[in-house]
Amino acid sequence: MTTANKITVTRILLIPVFVMMAIYYGRGVQAGHPKDWQRFLAIFLFLVASASDGIDGYVARKYNQRSKLGVVLDPIADKGLLLAAIITLSFSNWTYEFPLWFPVLVITRDVVIVLGTALLHYLVGAVQVKPSWTGKTATALQMVAISMVLLQLNFFQKSVEVFGQSVEFNFLDIPVTLAGVFTLISGIGYVMTGIRQFQAGGHAF
Repeated sequence: MTTANKITVTRILLIPVFVMMAIYYGRGVQAGHPKDWQRFLAIFLFLVASASDGIDGYVARKYNQRSKLGVVLDPIADKGLLLAAIITLSFSNWTYEFPLWFPVLVITRDVVIVLGTALLHYLVGAVQVKPSWTGKTATALQMVAISMVLLQLNFFQKSVEVFGQSVEFNFLDIPVTLAGVFTLISGIGYVMTGIRQFQAGGHAF
């Protein structure tokens, strides 16, 4: 196994440890005696796993260690880390939790992309998947939202009156909403690209 793939595998192995620390800290928050070292360790593990994404790519390019295994493992590690963090921070009892619509939107988009790619490959035989700027922006904003929740950078919390109902608004709702908007836009973009490839393959839609 190449050095680049070893780094990627290590990143994958860090994911369950990060999830465990995040859950333990959340339980401490719920019980009224949170342990900061668990949160700090969760933050450290997430940052190390995120940073290793660039490192394994650099090593693979510099030392010509590109491989079929790496092509498979790298997106698994990337998506695995993001989805694990988003899902965990939606139900972990931290002082701020992702709203339910956020993990549902992110997971739905990724499932649609995977199923659409598989369908195109089956019906057309060739699939061209090119990362879009909206997709890259969505991923970056998801990382920002996760990092801000982990660091608890919730600068304000207000109650807003909406149609006679009191609705709580947090500063962290802003990066989460931005990430959600670009996730939706990128998902629509990928679907439209898939439809064009489907039609170009001689299939009616």
